[in-house]
Amino acid sequence: MKFLFDIFPLLVFFGSYKWAGGNEEMAQALINDNLSGIISGGAITASQAPIILATITGIIATALQIGYLLLRGRKVDGALWVSMVVFLFFGGLTIYFHDDDFIKWKPTIIYWSFAIAMIVASRFFAKNLIRMAMEKQITLPEEVWQRLNAAWIMFWIVLGLLNLFVAFVLFKADTGAWVSFKAFGVTGLMLVFFVAQGFYLSKHIKDEA
Repeated sequence: MKFLFDIFPLLVFFGSYKWAGGNEEMAQALINDNLSGIISGGAITASQAPIILATITGIIATALQIGYLLLRGRKVDGALWVSMVVFLFFGGLTIYFHDDDFIKWKPTIIYWSFAIAMIVASRFFAKNLIRMAMEKQITLPEEVWQRLNAAWIMFWIVLGLLNLFVAFVLFKADTGAWVSFKAFGVTGLMLVFFVAQGFYLSKHIKDEA
C-alpha cells in the first residue's frame, strides 16, 4: 500500500496524459477555458494538451500527498518536499510556455539532487544517509554501509543521465514514449535495484549470524 501511495503522483501523471492523448480537443478546451491566465499567449494547441494536463494533475497529486501526511500528523520526507519544489518550478515553466522540455528535466534534477545530498552529507558532515534510513532495521559492517551509499549515489546519477538520453535523444520527438518510460521504465529499474540490493544485503546479514 505504501508503494502505491509513493507513486500516486506518477500514476496520476501517466493516467492524465493517456486520457488527454485520447481526448485532445476536450483536454485543450478544459485547459484554455480555465487556465488561460497562466499560459503564455492564453491558449495551447490540442497536441500540447496531454503533457500540460498531466503536469497540472501531477502537481495537484503531489500537493494532496503532502497535505494528507500533514493532516495525519506524519513526517513529510525531505525527498517529497524536493519533488514538490522541482515539480512546481519545472512544471510551472512547462505550463506557462507550453513546452514539454522543461518537465522532461524534472526527474533528472530530482535524481541528481538526491545524489548531491548524499555526497554532501558524506563528505562534509560524515553522515551516511542510507545508513541513517536503514540501520534501525538491519545491522551491517561499516564498509558495507559505505558501499551501499556509493551504490545509491551512482544509481541516482546514472538514472538522471538515462532520463536525459531517453527524453532528448532516444525519444526526442515522442513525448508519449518518454511518459511511458518515466512511469514504467524508471519504476522497473528501481525495482531491479531494490532486488539486487536485497540479495547483496542478505549475504552480509547471513555472514553476521
